[in-house]
Amino acid sequence: MVAGWTLAYVFRAASGVFTRVTAEGSSAIFNDLVSDPERLLAWHTVFMVMTIVVVSRGVKSGLEKAVRYLMPALFVLLLVMVGYAMNAGAFEQAQTFLFQPDWAELFFRKDDAGAFLLADDGSRILRWDGVLSAMGQAFFSLSLGMGAIMIYGSYLSHTASIGRTAVVIASLDTLVAILAGLAIFPIVFAFGLEPQGGPGLIFMTLPVAFGQMPGGAFFGTLFFTLLVFAAWTSAISLVEPFVTWLVENKGMNRVMAAAWAGLAAWLLGCVSLLSLNVWSEYTLFGKPFIDLMDYATANLMLPLGGFLIAVFAAWLMRRESSMEELGSGDSLRYRLWRVLVRYLAPVAIALVFLQVSGLIEF
Repeated sequence: MVAGWTLAYVFRAASGVFTRVTAEGSSAIFNDLVSDPERLLAWHTVFMVMTIVVVSRGVKSGLEKAVRYLMPALFVLLLVMVGYAMNAGAFEQAQTFLFQPDWAELFFRKDDAGAFLLADDGSRILRWDGVLSAMGQAFFSLSLGMGAIMIYGSYLSHTASIGRTAVVIASLDTLVAILAGLAIFPIVFAFGLEPQGGPGLIFMTLPVAFGQMPGGAFFGTLFFTLLVFAAWTSAISLVEPFVTWLVENKGMNRVMAAAWAGLAAWLLGCVSLLSLNVWSEYTLFGKPFIDLMDYATANLMLPLGGFLIAVFAAWLMRRESSMEELGSGDSLRYRLWRVLVRYLAPVAIALVFLQVSGLIEF
């Protein structure tokens, strides 16, 4: 559904809707979109069709071709945006915002008045919620605990190194995240806008910046096209595990499995988009459906999935099998991995799970 918003904004940016738009005007454009269920349904449907067409074509003709071309295209577009942002006038301010840590905010808890809390012995109290939030973000960014990485991994050659591939994926994910920050925040600061997070930054703040800059229609279209590519490749990877399960366990052919998976995702998206307008007064567990889905997937299902995967890999999978898959033999590196995955990873994931679910607080 959110990818549908992004598709809509590609055409809005290209048509010059954001030219000289004010903050109030940008908010009105976004609110007008999300309050119209018919337009939301149309864009949501278009995006789901794009995703299912690729997935239904299989690994070689669909997934491999899509990822082979879309991911490099996304990276090139991102570099173009970073190149523009370097000349936007606030690149240094953005670097400070991104890379200069405020250690007090990270390590010490403050009371409601903004003063540091002190322990009984007068020392400052260590703050862990920032660290746990970062771990939760890592889960989401790396698609851990949702099956996508496992499915893609199962399509790799047996000669591919799992350890080396994991390091490359984590490194590239971090690089792209940094480049995205360097592409977005210089533009935000150059036009005196607030670097708020979430949908507000993408769909309300950035259009104001694009509307004020020279060539804003071009760069706005480029930026939202980049987001569509990112959402498209992510959606493909998220649908693929369900499709694979239907093919291997229910005997469906791939096209039928992709259609059923796409229908399920489309229906959930329909309920989500209706919860923004027609059904906005209805809640479940005190939350609108879209907020409940966001909370359940990011805060509960991902950490729980990661915890179970770690337990399976370290406690249920045979030692010989894991050594063979990792290709390391009974080396010091393997034994260190086994200790980390057996003991440290489950405890760390459990803490993330308990903290983000609100069952404990640090």
